[in-house]
Amino acid sequence: MSDVQRFLDRLTERNAQRTASQGPEPTWIAARRQAGAARFEALGFPNRRVEAWKYTDVRAIASGDFQLTSDAEFSPATAAALTLPVAAHRLTFVDGVFSASLSQLDDLPQGVQLLPLSQALEENHEAVGGPLGRLTGVEFSPFSALNTAFMEEGAVLRLAAGTVVEKPIIVQFLSRANDAPVMSHPRILVEAGSRSEATLIEHHIGEAAAANFTNLVEEILLDRGAILTHYKLQEAPLSDLHVASIHVEQGRDSRFTSFNLNLGGGLVRNDLVTELNGQGAEATFNGLFYGQGRQHVDNHTLANHNAPRTFSNENYKGILDDRAHGVFNGKVVVKRDSQQIEGFQSNANLLLSDRAHIDAKPELEIYADDVKCSHGTTTGQLDEEAIFALRTRGIDEQTARGLLTLAFAGEVLEQVTLDAVSERVELAVAGKLPERFNLAGLVETAVALGEG
Repeated sequence: MSDVQRFLDRLTERNAQRTASQGPEPTWIAARRQAGAARFEALGFPNRRVEAWKYTDVRAIASGDFQLTSDAEFSPATAAALTLPVAAHRLTFVDGVFSASLSQLDDLPQGVQLLPLSQALEENHEAVGGPLGRLTGVEFSPFSALNTAFMEEGAVLRLAAGTVVEKPIIVQFLSRANDAPVMSHPRILVEAGSRSEATLIEHHIGEAAAANFTNLVEEILLDRGAILTHYKLQEAPLSDLHVASIHVEQGRDSRFTSFNLNLGGGLVRNDLVTELNGQGAEATFNGLFYGQGRQHVDNHTLANHNAPRTFSNENYKGILDDRAHGVFNGKVVVKRDSQQIEGFQSNANLLLSDRAHIDAKPELEIYADDVKCSHGTTTGQLDEEAIFALRTRGIDEQTARGLLTLAFAGEVLEQVTLDAVSERVELAVAGKLPERFNLAGLVETAVALGEG
């Protein structure tokens, strides 16, 4: 049996189970499933001869015998230990299945709708059908086609015009250590009305022994003047496999700020795309990926400047240890007649081991002449003189390396306004550092001494 056929057989089984328990689906859902399955069957899993997947081998996914689950049992104590300690509106999924008991939805403010996709489809499937798949259809990638074929659960967030949400909204995905590995294909749909404002945290984490596959598609529609800050904190177990496509559509004067923070997962691929469709639209991409062991983390980003007077700024940093492999491919495209735009891109990478590896490819594609654009990438190692300078001040080598590594990440972390998020990143990147140290002061001194 081929790898593709094994996944299609799982789909056939799932469709039969769904029909037996729920009856026939609306015609448009069935048609999209069929289109997704047909496209996935035609494309198959990408191989390294495909340019967009040149540096990422997905055979661990293709060869996996993943099951589907329908239960969301999870120890409340374990969930509490994994959950971000943030006062928030929370929607929780366990291996892709909605968990009402681990969610907090009872205090949503007026103008905010947050519910699982299954409920949104049941209550008013026609309202979901229009925007769902508008940005990320079956043609985007084999994985988006696969997601569409299996599409049944996820999150729907709608913000009415003028709504400002004070507390963050968390969509949390928990991965269990199952007897057999499972897969999930969650879908997230965000519709932010004119001049609405919110912070959305997408959090992936799980039990240490989990070895599951998550294939997520997220579509974000920002109306005129809408403001969304989006955190993706990926702390999946090191045996988990994670593929995600995030696609944003920005109207006039909208602002989208992304924090793409990748700490876990054995094989990770992120695609982040924004369509700057209205004048005055702004997009800021902040990225930090940390790999250790044999982790593979691949980030592909794309900012499409489809309208004049739009702005994008991207800053991605990679930290790789042991035999970890990182990939960064960032692209800025300025469409014809999109004049007076600004598009900036920067990627810096820190290799903590001689065996760690990074493939970086920043790109600019410009079809207008009145623009300000730049891009660049750098790769280096820790400054041994700075390490020595810290050690002469009574700091052991491990702590000195941790401090300097954290300082490298600081340009991204200082933009993070949620302490619970930045603390998770700091702990992963630098370990538990003694609180008595003043990071900024020590690093400034070490760098000055090293340069001297």
